[in-house]
Amino acid sequence: MKTQAETIAIEDLHTPPFAKKTPIAIERGEGVSVWDQTGKQYLDFTAGWGVTCIGHAHPVITEALLQQSQKIIQNPNSGATYSPARARLLSLLTTVLPANLTRIFFSNSGAEANDAAIKLARKVSGRPDVISTERSFHGRTISTTSATGQAELRDKFRPLMSNYKFVPYNDLEALARAMDAQVAAVILEPIQGEGGVIVPADGYLEGVSALCRKHGALLIVDEIQTGFYRTGPAFAITPLRMKVDFLTMAKGLAGGFPFGAFAMSEEVSQKIEEGDHGGTYCGNPLGCAVSYTVVTYLLEHDIENHVKTVGAAIFAQLQQWQRQYPTLIADVRGRGLLIALEFNDREIAAQVYTQSLNAGLLLNLKHGTILRIFPALTITKEEAEGGLSILHRVIKSVIC
Repeated sequence: MKTQAETIAIEDLHTPPFAKKTPIAIERGEGVSVWDQTGKQYLDFTAGWGVTCIGHAHPVITEALLQQSQKIIQNPNSGATYSPARARLLSLLTTVLPANLTRIFFSNSGAEANDAAIKLARKVSGRPDVISTERSFHGRTISTTSATGQAELRDKFRPLMSNYKFVPYNDLEALARAMDAQVAAVILEPIQGEGGVIVPADGYLEGVSALCRKHGALLIVDEIQTGFYRTGPAFAITPLRMKVDFLTMAKGLAGGFPFGAFAMSEEVSQKIEEGDHGGTYCGNPLGCAVSYTVVTYLLEHDIENHVKTVGAAIFAQLQQWQRQYPTLIADVRGRGLLIALEFNDREIAAQVYTQSLNAGLLLNLKHGTILRIFPALTITKEEAEGGLSILHRVIKSVIC
């Protein structure tokens, strides 16, 4: 397309109206910056909804794509043949996953990983019910939509898949009351991302694990948004003493390449039979090569400590604003580089979002009042300060 207006017109004409799009056409990116077709530069504080974890167009990703595509992209007989690229990635992932999760299967997306984990949990447990939490988000397949605890995203698609129950997040007593001999699994996010960056109280996740053990239910932890150092450690549950049966992954797993996975325990794997799951593109060599490169980069560059340092600096700045503008800012919460800035007023939040865009800062507005800040994990302190400077100027202009 020659112009941005032409690009926007064609997309508006030929794509379904699933989302209200930001009226810019992004042509290229580098690191935490992107440029639209007019040449305007933006700082990206969304990381493509958390997927471009090492930035846009990173050379190690483009090189991995080139090198692997010159060898083979898709195996003959798909996943029914072995792959050196897949084996390398499997070996690497076992070094960062919880020690008991020794079996890994690759998917094309996070929703697909959650869908498979739910399906397999029902199969291996012989039970029908799955407990999810209110305000959760687990995907857009009919099964994962049915498991999502946001009525506005779920109920319009009735009839939904049956045997899902919902309890309040961060409420162990409610979960205990919902537990019975029919519960196959509990699925939850260690931090609710799409729900508004809801961080649970200390001990909640370990308590969920204990309740699952007590009632013979499996625990599915959805780390699609929190995984791969987004909150600091490799996974949000890494520092916790808890037993997990399934862990689902995507987003930061491959730095922007469409790729997902789910890991399971040996105990669960022993109850799975041939034909229980599969997929044409699952674990394709191209995706595996990219993912291996991204995870290796994260490990070799000590991204865990970088995220903790930069995230803490951003968090401290936002908390200062909250103290400075108590009638404007309702809350600041999050962990690492998954942070929410919540406003008291929807109109003000919308103004801040729009004016930030006009000033060259891309943010993600959730639930009308929450700005979700989750840039590339490689963002420097200087880049973070530049984005916050834009945001602060906008907030002050909105107040005036």
